[in-house]
Amino acid sequence: MKTLKEVKVGESAVVTRINGEGALKRRIMDMGICKGVEIAVRKVAPLGDPIELTVRGYELSLRKADAELIEVAE
Repeated sequence: MKTLKEVKVGESAVVTRINGEGALKRRIMDMGICKGVEIAVRKVAPLGDPIELTVRGYELSLRKADAELIEVAE
């Protein structure tokens, strides 16, 4: 499966699964990233971390380590 970290700038993807456990998974879900949600990658910082996303109509910055836990389908 492809992860959110692998989605290129300007592309969109739909969340299929969130890996991780406990507080980390809960924190990602509290940001609005849940199964079935469409995410658009807007920008990547010059050094590659963090990634700027559009989720449910708002802007969100996410670390690469967290983006690796989110499986997506295009």
